[in-house]
Amino acid sequence: MFSRNSSGEKPSFEIVATESAEIAARLGAEIAGRFGPRDESPLSIAIRDGAGALIGGLNGVIHWRWLYIRHVWIEESRRGERLATKLMEMAEETARGRGALGAYIDTFDPKVAGFYERLGYSPVGSIADFPPGGRRIFLSKRLAGEGAK
Repeated sequence: MFSRNSSGEKPSFEIVATESAEIAARLGAEIAGRFGPRDESPLSIAIRDGAGALIGGLNGVIHWRWLYIRHVWIEESRRGERLATKLMEMAEETARGRGALGAYIDTFDPKVAGFYERLGYSPVGSIADFPPGGRRIFLSKRLAGEGAK
């Protein structure tokens, strides 16, 4: 049962095939009113071999003075060369230079979570059975400011 608003109108619901930019913009404006603008800036670092082929990289975004690291990938044959560590260090240093207070990341792999923990990230939560049979693990690290490690 749906309640009517003060004008007596009954709301209608519609399932749409694509994400609504209008909904995102309205929520963004509401949040910005409370916490200030998102000030989003992308951060991407590529690693290439001597021939220019991509062998690793990191994608992220800085918003509200926090770096969200979305993707970290190293070519399987190049793992163990500390390339991921260097990527993470470069991303953190770049984020600090842009005024970021911290960084956060998530993974489905407990071994990878352990790698992030060795870099100073702390587990802050997880979701069981996401993906089914697995666990999504969230970690964060203070980079600067009050309470920084």
